[in-house]
Amino acid sequence: MTPDQLLTFACVADTGNISRAAGQLNLSQPAVSGQLRALQDWFGEPLYRRQGHGIALTAAGERLAEQARQLRQIYARAQAERDAWRGMDAGSLRLGASTTPASYLLPALVARFHQRFPAVALHLSDGNTRQIVERLPQLDLAFIEGDVPTGLADGTAVYPWTEDEVVAVVRADHALARAGSATLDQLAAWPLVMREPGSGVRQLVERAFAGAGLSPAAALELAGVEGVKQAVRAGLGTGFVSAMSMRHEDGTLAVVRVAPVALTRTLSILVPHADTAARAARQFLDSCLAMDGELAAKADEG
Repeated sequence: MTPDQLLTFACVADTGNISRAAGQLNLSQPAVSGQLRALQDWFGEPLYRRQGHGIALTAAGERLAEQARQLRQIYARAQAERDAWRGMDAGSLRLGASTTPASYLLPALVARFHQRFPAVALHLSDGNTRQIVERLPQLDLAFIEGDVPTGLADGTAVYPWTEDEVVAVVRADHALARAGSATLDQLAAWPLVMREPGSGVRQLVERAFAGAGLSPAAALELAGVEGVKQAVRAGLGTGFVSAMSMRHEDGTLAVVRVAPVALTRTLSILVPHADTAARAARQFLDSCLAMDGELAAKADEG
């Protein structure tokens, strides 16, 4: 048994999928499988079994996974201590963000941070909200949309960040385009193009329809904002996206705001192991919170 085998096992236990764990660890799938076999041979009991496209832990695997996660926390704390000791002349910052903050808010913040601290290596991965929460143990900061999930690991700090509006989008020649707003009843009458399950936008939209006593079926499901917009351009239905994603459109799509109450959600920042966060993570967090203040000031001026 080696520490690397335990750390790999912790990631596989969290993701429930060997190939997904390999991607997060920047290892090949055969390398991860080899580490798991070696660990299982050392332990002397089956640690997992195949289940569909993933794996399920045995009782022995569950017990060992608890120890592996504790080791990973110790490693994270040791790295945080080292980075804090070194200051900002070295280190790394691992960011994970759901689609809206990754595409429309973080690029400028990352560029500004890199200009100030060029020696800090920045790594940004994106996905939907559920995927980012799954990766939380491997991140320094996570940026998510909508409700903060329950059951986060002890020591995780949550910072409400900024507000975002979700709007419907239709083709510019659509009947709803001229009105600029529509009720949920009106929107439910048209085929809907929805984001994939796990998307913060989809969760908000489905909750709004359910609250209005409506249960429209999705005519099409697509991953990613641009996929939704392309489907709408092709005339496949009405989509829902963050209003931020419509700032630089070419006129082929029109925004339809939901009336009478707009669909809004909070973007939040999650900080795992907040009590031992590296200085780089704290510095980037401060920059993000200051950015929200700048946005609020601009809104007041407007």
